[in-house]
Amino acid sequence: MYFYYFEVQLAHEVVYYGCRDGGYGGTGVQYARREQVQMYQLTTLAAKESLPQWYREGVAYQIFIDRFYNGNSDGHVNAPKANSFLYGRLSDRPLYIRDAQQAILRWDFYGGNLRGVTAKVPYLKQLGVTIIYLTPIFQADSNHRYDTGDYYQIDPVLGDLSDFDQLVTTLHQAGMRLILDGVFNHVGVESRYFNRSGHYESLGAAQARTSPYYSWFTFINYPTEYDSWWGINDLPTVDKQNQSYRDFIYAKPGSVIDYWTARGVDGWRLDVADELPDDFIAGIRQALDRYPDKVLIGEVWEDASHKLAYGQRRHYLEGGRLQAVMNYPLRRLIIHVLTGTLAPSDWWRELMTLKENYPATAFNYNFNNIGSHDTPRILTMLQNDQARLSLAMGLLLTLPGVPCLYYGNEAKMTGGKDPDNRAFYPWNQVDQPLQQVVQQWVQWRRAHPMLNTWTFAPFYMADYGIGYVYWEIDQLKVLVTLNVTDMVRVVTANDLQLACLPTTIAAQVRSQLVGHSLKVNQLQLSENFT
Repeated sequence: MYFYYFEVQLAHEVVYYGCRDGGYGGTGVQYARREQVQMYQLTTLAAKESLPQWYREGVAYQIFIDRFYNGNSDGHVNAPKANSFLYGRLSDRPLYIRDAQQAILRWDFYGGNLRGVTAKVPYLKQLGVTIIYLTPIFQADSNHRYDTGDYYQIDPVLGDLSDFDQLVTTLHQAGMRLILDGVFNHVGVESRYFNRSGHYESLGAAQARTSPYYSWFTFINYPTEYDSWWGINDLPTVDKQNQSYRDFIYAKPGSVIDYWTARGVDGWRLDVADELPDDFIAGIRQALDRYPDKVLIGEVWEDASHKLAYGQRRHYLEGGRLQAVMNYPLRRLIIHVLTGTLAPSDWWRELMTLKENYPATAFNYNFNNIGSHDTPRILTMLQNDQARLSLAMGLLLTLPGVPCLYYGNEAKMTGGKDPDNRAFYPWNQVDQPLQQVVQQWVQWRRAHPMLNTWTFAPFYMADYGIGYVYWEIDQLKVLVTLNVTDMVRVVTANDLQLACLPTTIAAQVRSQLVGHSLKVNQLQLSENFT
């Protein structure tokens, strides 16, 4: 990772030239003093990544399993947990019951399970998705299972190992792939490894210093004070430098990564990748690379090409570590340009900066989303505007990267912050028109497997429109435009800002757009140019 600026020696002074404040690429500004300069970024690679074809050309779908579908024929809930509650109706909104300190007193469940995901594979296949990304499936106390209790056990509420194996078999027979969520920064306080209350028969770190897991944790005042994730006592942080823990997760035969990947898992998404040392991630990648056609994705919320975490520059995407990250910056751009809080020129500059900062393989194959279990629902973010929701879906499925739909967005599900964004899928109230729109965009995407191999660049039109193009050599392949205002606009030559396009491609764009009307609430896509 290099950062640079320009120093210009004039006759009587020295001036400096760097990027605009905020780290944006493109035309910069002049600075009077060196300490003021914002530097440009240059990303270099130790090795160029190669990602499996199924991932490069895929469309993903994230499922929060408890909230998706109950596959038991009589609808019973598997193995209800002690001190939890089941909702009276599947249409009930999610709710946390907290104590005075805001700790959750009772975990809530709807009863979705692995059999339910298997039962809905025909629906998912009809929708057109090819990759299923599941939130954690391992035994835990909570409904979200980011508080792992046992990395080798399926949570009984979700089913058992035979249910998991059946899901993997069914997905693969349908030509689909499976990505699991790996939560390796912390475990549950009641886990087999910490075992605060002694629920497990094995000796946990909180029970005795002689526990085989004691060295995994950092105790401040044994056994009641210890490092935990963001100070949440229910989530003791594991020491990722500990060799015993590394052996357990990835380094030894039969490790967690080894065990589940050998059972047919096609990829892993690493939770809170910022908390995992670079060499820990590299170790997971090396273990995964022993299997053909696997992929490793990381949860990073910012521009991952230059992320600083705990005072250290991270090297996620420079070769041999992560192959892609969850593209939350793109989500922000899509939402803000559709809600009018980001001008077309700023949308263009920020998207171009991402394109320039990321290695080409990362930019082309990042795990894109417009919402996840950690964000408010996209329809809620768009003020329940269904036309904008269709536009957001269209942008997600036509921009570079691997699009990932959050379960139920195609059913017009709404919801604010956690837990409201984790309601049960409304199977009896699916919005057919929106579902068809999503299905059409997914089909278009899958019909264009070459999309991420063509050259891409965005542009904008004055203060009213955004656009982007794909081309090969000197031939325009795909042209996408969107009027982000509430008035029909006729494109003029002066409106078009095509600075990043080659001369031949810019001329083709002008011939297609000048004099044409851009309608309101319509993503206009053109291809098959002559």
